Amino acid sequence: MSILNISNLHAEVAGQPILKGLSLQVNAGEVHAIMGPNGSGKSTLANVLAGRPGYQVTSGSVTFQDMDIADQEAHERAVAGIFLAFQYPVEIPGVSNMEFLKAALESHAHAKGGNQPNAAGIIKQARELAKSLDLNPEFLKRGVNEGFSGGEKKRNEILQMLLLEPTLAVLDETDSGLDIDALQVVANGVNKFRSQDNAVILVTHYQRLLDHIQPDFVHVLADGKIVQSGDKTLALELEEKGYAWLT
Repeated sequence: MSILNISNLHAEVAGQPILKGLSLQVNAGEVHAIMGPNGSGKSTLANVLAGRPGYQVTSGSVTFQDMDIADQEAHERAVAGIFLAFQYPVEIPGVSNMEFLKAALESHAHAKGGNQPNAAGIIKQARELAKSLDLNPEFLKRGVNEGFSGGEKKRNEILQMLLLEPTLAVLDETDSGLDIDALQVVANGVNKFRSQDNAVILVTHYQRLLDHIQPDFVHVLADGKIVQSGDKTLALELEEKGYAWLT
C-alpha cells in the first residue's frame, strides 16, 4: 500500500528554487534513508512534507494515502498522520512536556471526532516511553526542550513520535549531535515504531545511523532531485567514496 507518492516536485524557499523535480514513492512497512551533500534539499524535502510555512511548492504533486496534501496546513497534515522530527528541536518555555503531549493527543482526537484520551493513561504511557528512551520521567514536568541537551531533545522527539503513532514519520537528521549511546537509544525507538502499517523517512548525513536502523532503500539527493537509489550497500559506498562520483 502506497503511503506517500511524490511526483516531479519543485519547491522554493524565499524565491530560491531548492527541489527541482524530485520523485519518490514510499509504501507501508518501508524505511527510506535520504542522504546527500549539504544544500542538496534534504531538509527542504522534510519541511515541505510537513507543510512548514515559508516552503512554497511551485509544481509537481505530493499525495499522502491517496490524498493531495498540497493545500493542507501543517496541523492538518499532523492530524492526517505525518510527523516531523526537527533537525533543531525548538524550546517552548512555560509549556511542560506533559502538557504539550496531552494537548497534541487531545487535538488529534478532537479533529478525528473520537473520544478524548484518558489523562491518567497518557501520563502512564508517557512515563513508560520516557524510561525506554533513557529519559528521567521527571523531565515531563519541564518546559518542552527547555535546558535539554542535544541528545535529550532528539530523544524527546522520538518519544513524541511513539506517543502520537503517525503513519509517516519524517526524521530530519535525528542522529545529528548524538554520541554512540544516545544514537543507539534513538535507533531503538525508531525500530520500536516501525511496522507494516507505517513508514519512515530518515534524513541523514552519516551511514552510522543505518548500522542500527536497517533501511529498505537509500536515496542520494543532489541539486534538488534524487540522482541514485539503492539498498544499504549504497550508504556504505557513499561512506567510502563521498558524493563527488555521483554529482
